[in-house]
Order: sequence, then C-alpha cells, then structure tokens
Amino acid sequence: MTDEITARAGREFYTFDGRILEIFGGYPKRFHIRNMALRVTPPDRKGRRTIEIIAGPPEAPASKHTWHHSAEEWQQAQDLETLLEAVQTAIASTRDHEAQGRFPQP
Repeated sequence: MTDEITARAGREFYTFDGRILEIFGGYPKRFHIRNMALRVTPPDRKGRRTIEIIAGPPEAPASKHTWHHSAEEWQQAQDLETLLEAVQTAIASTRDHEAQGRFPQP
C-alpha cells in the first residue's frame, strides 16, 4: 500500500500509510503494524463502538489504548471502517510473512 488513508471520528483524526497508524487528538499516538494488535468491537445496543490497540509484541504487550465512538460519530466517520480494515489486513499480512521468515517489501 502506498496511498495514505485518513478518517475523522469524533475528536480524533486517523491516518494510515500502510505501516504506521497515527491517531491525532488530545494525545497523539503512533503505532507500527509489526508492534500492535487492533480490535474493533461490534456495535453495542446503543450503536457505540470501541477501538482497542495493544502496543508491543503479542508475547509481551506493553500498553492498551482505547477509543470509544458513539453511533453518530461512527456513522459520520467517513472511511474509518475502511482504514481500520486496512490496518488489520496489514497486521495479518506482516505476521504471516514473519511466520514464514519473510518480510514484505516496502
């Protein structure tokens, strides 16, 4: 992936370039796909969703970061779901390559 994907949800601005996920808001954060796990919850009964990022290698997670979005924020967040799917795909691809002893080319 060479194109940057961006999305805004609530007070956060998300950007992903294929390797680095950045989230700008109150406290900006950067995550590399080789050092993170991503989980997006399905909507709860009120339509709220939660995004959780665990930083650090899977065998020794270092920290957990959580963002909550209302149903309205999620609906208005153009391209957020697409961006998060791209991040999850990149994480899975990197883990597959690492398991096989190969790394994707930039």
